[in-house]
Parts: sequence; C-alpha cells; structure tokens
Amino acid sequence: MFKKLSIRDLTYSGLFAALIIVLGYVSVPLPFSPVPVTGQSLAIMLAGSILTTRQASLSVLTFLFLGIVGVPVFAGGTAGIGVILGPRGGYLIGFLAGAIVISLLKGKGNRLSLLAIANVVGGIVAVYTLGVIWLSVVTGMGLNEAIVAGALPFIPGDIAKVVIATPLALVINERVGKMVTA
Repeated sequence: MFKKLSIRDLTYSGLFAALIIVLGYVSVPLPFSPVPVTGQSLAIMLAGSILTTRQASLSVLTFLFLGIVGVPVFAGGTAGIGVILGPRGGYLIGFLAGAIVISLLKGKGNRLSLLAIANVVGGIVAVYTLGVIWLSVVTGMGLNEAIVAGALPFIPGDIAKVVIATPLALVINERVGKMVTA
C-alpha cells in the first residue's frame, strides 16, 4: 500500500524542510495582523514546483512536526502546539495543502504558465483559504475582518513570490528535475 521512502525522497524532503525553516527566520511582524510576513510561502511554492507530491508533503510535514514538538522552526523562531492552535495555525496547515496542490497542478510539462497558475492556486489560494478561516475562528474576527487582516496585505508580496518561484523552479527542474523525480 505504501511505497518505501527512498534516500532521495528523504534527502530532498529534508532540504526543503530546511529551506522552509530558514525562510521563516526572515519574519516581519505587522502591527495590524497577528500573521507576520515571511519567506516561507516562497519555500512552499518551490517545494511544490520542484519536488514530487510525496517529497513536497514530507518536507512540510517534517517542518510542522519539528515545530509542534518544540523545535523553534516557525516564523521568528517560535515553536509548540500553541502556534498551530493560535492565529497563524491555519496558514501553517495551509502550507501542506499548498505544497500538495502545487505539486498536483504543475503537471508533467515544464511550462511557465501552468506552473505560475499552480503557484497562485496552491501557494496563495489554498494557504489563504485555510489561514483566513482559521484566523477568523481562533480570534473571533468576522470573515471579512480576517480577510482584511490575514490576506489582503500579503497578496502583493505573495504575487512577487510567484514571480520569483516560477522561473526559478523551471530552471531548477531543467537542470536537476530528472534527479528529483527519478
């Protein structure tokens, strides 16, 4: 039923888990939102765009597991189940959904337009949907207020991340893509 994880799967998943962690240390708190600006969504877009669905999922699950058990891997070096249960938790869970959606939507071809759409749908829409709903529930904000605080301010930056991640992933896929999926 379950295919055994290869050394290649573990290596690529570990590398991308590390990338998600490192880009989380670049964290800019916003005075009007409990959700900081980080580079983690860029790492999620790259993981989904470059790795297999299995590898991308494992990279995000590794990141989430480390944070839940207390390793300071979440934005700004935070950790613990409280972060998952707090206002940012939906975005963190959304990272898993986003990586999976991107990986599934990217297809087998190496096309810029398809990968850009996959990054928008997975890296922005999927993450924001879970994040905003969770933010609304946890904080008691109305849905509109949660959208204003937890989505709208981040859209320009995340569009920029799509513009960075998409061509970067295409170049990486052309150079080492066969190694990742072999």
